[in-house]
Formats: sequence, structure tokens, C-alpha cells
Amino acid sequence: MTSRKRTRKNDPERVRADIMRVATREFSEKGLSGARIDEIAEKTQTSKRMIYYYFQDKETLYLRALEQSYQAVRHKEGELDLDHLPPVDALARLVAFTFGHHISHPDFIRMVMIENIHHGRYLGQSEFIQSLNAGAIEELERIYRRGVTSGDFRDDLDPLELHWLISALSFFNVSNQYTFSHIFNWDQAAPDNQKILQGHVIDMVMRYVLSREAMLRHLDGQPDPQA
Repeated sequence: MTSRKRTRKNDPERVRADIMRVATREFSEKGLSGARIDEIAEKTQTSKRMIYYYFQDKETLYLRALEQSYQAVRHKEGELDLDHLPPVDALARLVAFTFGHHISHPDFIRMVMIENIHHGRYLGQSEFIQSLNAGAIEELERIYRRGVTSGDFRDDLDPLELHWLISALSFFNVSNQYTFSHIFNWDQAAPDNQKILQGHVIDMVMRYVLSREAMLRHLDGQPDPQA
């Protein structure tokens, strides 16, 4: 036990990461008001004093967890290397990634839902989150402008509204998964159903964005966005 404590004491980054991991789960499951620092301390085998040393108070810890949640998805987006793909392929891959990321990271969706309960008050305090999401819009705008230039995309769309559309379709798949499944007695989360839904979302976005001339050229032979 002494060795374990000494290791943790000498590795503050690991301690912080462990606190953040547990705190994110607690906040996503119980909300800001329901999460307890005592429980986070117990589950990380640290102390309230140590948590307050790193994060000052519960609201700061919540904000850092929210920032990390956004940072994780934006970091993964950056690894897609979309600038080197043709615009149609790049957009299809981005949509596929967003859909897949959200269903495999329900904690992120719950954190966003909780922040909406607070009317975005904490997110509004974070210039870091705002810069992360501005970067996401800039990436989508680059793809869109390349597609307009190539004649593949309509020229009358707003990249911000396109981002909203992609997010909305992918978000609902997680946020309403349980209610939708129970209401219609349908296993929405089943892998086969998720694959079908992902295909539908990609198809809907592409049909919305593609120019009339590109529609016939691309939809029938649309490449696999996961390839």
C-alpha cells in the first residue's frame, strides 16, 4: 500500500487522469448536482483534499471534464486526415466517424445533455471549448469549399448548419436510444441496426450536400467511408 501511495504521489499526471476519468463518468451518470466528490475520491483511491488541490472545486472539475470530453472527439477528428481525401470521400468519412464516435462514447453525449440542462453556462466560460469547436467548423468548411470548387457540392450551404445537421442525426441515435427502442420494441443498439442507421445518415447528408450533377455520379458508387 505504501508503494502504491508513493507511486501515485510521484505521478501527478496519472492521478489527475484517474480523477478525470472517474469524474467524467460520475458527472455523465448523475449530473453536476448529483455527482459527489466523496464518491469520486473513493473510486480513485485518493482524497477530497487531493481533488480540490488539482481542481479547486466541483464546478471546476466538471468544467475540466466537459473540456476533456470535447477535446477527445476533436482530437480523433484531427486524426482522420481529411484534407488528403477527395471532398465527397472526406465528408462521408467525417459523417461516419461522428456517428460511430457518438454511439461508442455515450458519456460524451450525456455530458452535452447535462450541459444543456445548465443552458450552456459552464461551456460558455471555456474559451478552450469554443476554440476546439471553431476548429471543427473550419475543417468542415475546408471540405465543403473544396467540394464546391470541384462541382461536387451545392454552393448555397452554410458549413455551420451542415455541422448542426450531422451532429443532430448522430446525437439523437444515442440520446434517445432507450426511449425509442422501448416505444417501438426495436433493438436500436444492435450492431446490424447501427450499421444500417449509419448508412442512412451518410446517405441523407450526401443527398443534401451533393450538387444535382454530382448526385448521379457519386451516390450509386459511393466509396466505403470506413475504408
